[in-house]
Amino acid sequence: MIDIVVGYLDRSSPITIGVLGLLSFYLLLTLWAFVYRYLTLARWLSKETDSMEQMHMGAASVSPKSILKSCMKKTLSPNANMLEMCQFAATKEATKGLTLLSLIASTSPFIGLFGTVISILEAFAGLGTQKSATLSVVAPAISEALVATAAGIFVAIFAYTFHLLLKRKAYELSTVIAMQVDLLLAQSLKKQ
Repeated sequence: MIDIVVGYLDRSSPITIGVLGLLSFYLLLTLWAFVYRYLTLARWLSKETDSMEQMHMGAASVSPKSILKSCMKKTLSPNANMLEMCQFAATKEATKGLTLLSLIASTSPFIGLFGTVISILEAFAGLGTQKSATLSVVAPAISEALVATAAGIFVAIFAYTFHLLLKRKAYELSTVIAMQVDLLLAQSLKKQ
């Protein structure tokens, strides 16, 4: 397997190697962004869910671990505008990293296609110097050129899938925070 990869890279142009290097970097960045953000969102969602459960059990306020607690430090009585602002800030924080994954998912196929086009141009230039170009000569050159497109699509699949998973996790978190906001507002109305 290693011999195949080394042989491919030996026959490839610097542009193709650069394209594959960039796509490899994109893949590593995608994996890092997903793991980091997923673990962060899962931890945060757990804290907010615990806070909401405590409020359902009769707690007078949100848990100190909740992001809403830090927003409410400067006021004795929460109001709708302040809680809405806290909710928007939490949603903004929860969706960090989604833009990066979206950019990678949308650009990596084009980067791979660029590498394929360059490889095909080089293959045809090399074939132009030969007297006869049969299918047995053309097919291997074209199949090697398509590796860059396949790599771009491979990276895009992971980036898009991870984008959707994180988007769903951020939605769950935003929903739990919105429910806490509603509970806080209902409790403040009862007090009045």
